[in-house]
Amino acid sequence: MVQTPSKPLTLEEFLQLPETKPASEFINGEIIQKPMPQGKHSTVQGDLVSSVNMVLKPNRIARAYPELRCTFGDRSLVPDVAVFTWERIPRDENGKVANAFLIAPDWTIEILSPEQSQTKVVRNILHCLAHGTQMGWLIDPEEELVFVYFADRTLAIFEQQSDRIPVPSFAESFHLTIAQLFSCLSE
Repeated sequence: MVQTPSKPLTLEEFLQLPETKPASEFINGEIIQKPMPQGKHSTVQGDLVSSVNMVLKPNRIARAYPELRCTFGDRSLVPDVAVFTWERIPRDENGKVANAFLIAPDWTIEILSPEQSQTKVVRNILHCLAHGTQMGWLIDPEEELVFVYFADRTLAIFEQQSDRIPVPSFAESFHLTIAQLFSCLSE
C-alpha cells in the first residue's frame, strides 16, 4: 500500500512518525507499507534468521535481524532479514546494540509475499547493493527458488534441490541448499 502524504515528507519527518504493523518503508518520498507476512514467508524468515545466527553469531562473525529498519541513502527500508558483520553492528555509548541502524546491511534477504511487487523488492535489493551491501537474496517460497544478487549486480538463480546458495565471503561457514532452505515448509 502506497501512501502519498498531502505535502511531501522528508526522510527525517518519516522517521518521526509512529511505526506501523506491518512496517512501512520510505522510498523516493513515498510511504509504502509492506504486506502482512503469511505462513510460508514467516516460516522461512524465522528458520533462516535462526540458522544464520546459529552459525555466525557464536564466533562474532555476523548477526541476522528480522524486520530491522535500516536507514541510508535517503531511504528507510525494512528487509525481511538484515545481516550485519559483527564489527559493523551499530552500538550505543554503553556498547550495547543501538536502536537506529543508519547503514546498509552487509547481506539483505527479502522473502516474496503473494501480493508483493517483485520489482519493488528488487529495487530495494539494488539500493542496498549501491550502498555497500555485499549480497542480496530474493527468496520466492511459492516457486521454491532464490535469486542471488551479487555486489557487482550480476544475478544468478538457484532452484534445483541440490543447489548450494552462495553467501557473502564473511558467511562462508554458513552452508544452505535449496532443499534445506525450503524443508521448513514441510515440517
